[in-house]
Amino acid sequence: MKTNNPFLYSDDNKRYHTWNYYLRHQFGKKVAKVPLDGGFTCPNRDGTCGTGGCTFCTRSGSGEFAGDRAEPLLSQYAKGQAMMRHKWPDADFIPYFQAYTNTYGPLSKIQDCLTPFLDRPEVAAIAIATRADCLEQEKIDWLAQCCAKKEIWLELGVQSVHDRTARQIHRGHDYAQVVETVTRLVRTPLKICVHLINGLPGEDAAMMLETACQINQLPIHAVKLHMLHLMQDTQLADAYMQQPFPLLTRDEYVAIVVDQLERLRPEIIIQRLTGDGAGEALIAPEWTKKKTIVLNEIDKRMANLNTWQGKLVSNGR
Repeated sequence: MKTNNPFLYSDDNKRYHTWNYYLRHQFGKKVAKVPLDGGFTCPNRDGTCGTGGCTFCTRSGSGEFAGDRAEPLLSQYAKGQAMMRHKWPDADFIPYFQAYTNTYGPLSKIQDCLTPFLDRPEVAAIAIATRADCLEQEKIDWLAQCCAKKEIWLELGVQSVHDRTARQIHRGHDYAQVVETVTRLVRTPLKICVHLINGLPGEDAAMMLETACQINQLPIHAVKLHMLHLMQDTQLADAYMQQPFPLLTRDEYVAIVVDQLERLRPEIIIQRLTGDGAGEALIAPEWTKKKTIVLNEIDKRMANLNTWQGKLVSNGR
């Protein structure tokens, strides 16, 4: 269907800037992420700014799909690479340091983790999950130097721009810290991806849209949107079992995501529009297990409304 959208990524048949589209055009081929566990922890777990982690975070530091931290990194990577090659024999890869906060600790540990991947020819880029309060300048400077060899992505767990929500989920820092860190990162060649969660307790649709609008003002490169998952053995799941709070339905989530996409600049890459809850550990919502249906419903709603990513930005609204 033709639209007035100058940023319609037609070879993906999508109305938003997909991660696959970016990777194919950046590297000229299929590129797949291999999730790894680098053996890090988090300042929100060891008492530096809190204990127990964010209320939604699992014991694995949201690294359920990462490798086994008891194994050497290159062994984790080789196993993940072999699995990906079954589906995409000619793919290149992005080692993804997924579990916990992967810039928390001495610079030497970060260097030990990343250096083995910097000269591997099949490594297209490296992705690092972290927090805005764990990027001291010496770490940023070293990571920026690595960009001479590989594209380096820093994925910041922001979740919400609302400090009230941040306190409720025990994030451990305020939104001003996010802005300050991004301001330093944008002076480098590092790529910035922000993680957001829809459906956090106490947030309504207006607050979720405000998060998208505020994030749109930052000089970031990509966004990941997730639905809140209630996972076993998390503080948030325990609270929910004692006193249930409203969770978004699939239709509500789809409507909010489309509204958010309209408010994000069209050049921002959308790395994800829904997330994974690991198998039986997922308590709710059950509908999130059917990712393909969720993505199809987002596509259908955008087509039915004849809308696209950045529509309200381009209209100056």
